[in-house]
Amino acid sequence: MSKKTDSNSYTMIFAIGMVLVVGSLLAYLASSLKPNIDENKRIEKQQNILYAMGVNENDASSASFVSTSVAGSEFKKYIKQQLVIKGADISEDEKAYLIDVKKEKSKAKNGGVRRLPLFIGEKDGKTFYVAPIRGKGLWDAIWGYVAMDQNMIVQGAYFDHKGETPGLGANIKQRYFMDDFIGEHLLDASGNFKGITVAKGNNDPKNNDKTDYEVDAIAGATITGDGVSAMIKSDLKLYVDYFKTLKQ
Repeated sequence: MSKKTDSNSYTMIFAIGMVLVVGSLLAYLASSLKPNIDENKRIEKQQNILYAMGVNENDASSASFVSTSVAGSEFKKYIKQQLVIKGADISEDEKAYLIDVKKEKSKAKNGGVRRLPLFIGEKDGKTFYVAPIRGKGLWDAIWGYVAMDQNMIVQGAYFDHKGETPGLGANIKQRYFMDDFIGEHLLDASGNFKGITVAKGNNDPKNNDKTDYEVDAIAGATITGDGVSAMIKSDLKLYVDYFKTLKQ
């Protein structure tokens, strides 16, 4: 006579029970940890924005954020205004940095009006305009923050990714790549938006020419580089009308 525990019905009931127990435990953990996760995301966004405008702890070669313990106070110190641009409307919102760029891009694709966050910072007597950008790399999402002056000349940049190839596309968050964007012009002499292309075979590998609308590509990371080019051109172009108002 077989034991009850050897029956198929027992196995199924046991499996279902385990799924329910583990599922409940994971749901509880996700719920209890959500405040901490949200707080970490909030701090990370502040660090990203500050990094782009040059408020960081970089050494001679590596990229490093301000510490999490001071990110909030540094953000309040350097970011003087947070704007939300929605069509022709421009408003101030002290929580603009929490706007989900991914959701806003999806909204625009579905015919809605996208909200564009813009962060105005001051450092060493200079004004910085920091905009978030988001796109697609080789494997998954890529994103960043670009700091500009009133003429849409890049003053700093920060890029990150979800799953690009280590040593190749993942290098978009390395300092040597991000620093190449500093000084690059986004507009031509007539004020037309040109963007910046991450160019393979760029004739300016030392990036001395800041008006060629190109930076040198990362070897072996063509698709990721194309993604960086595309998100810069598609997202930063949306801010051109705002920058025109600065000259009026």
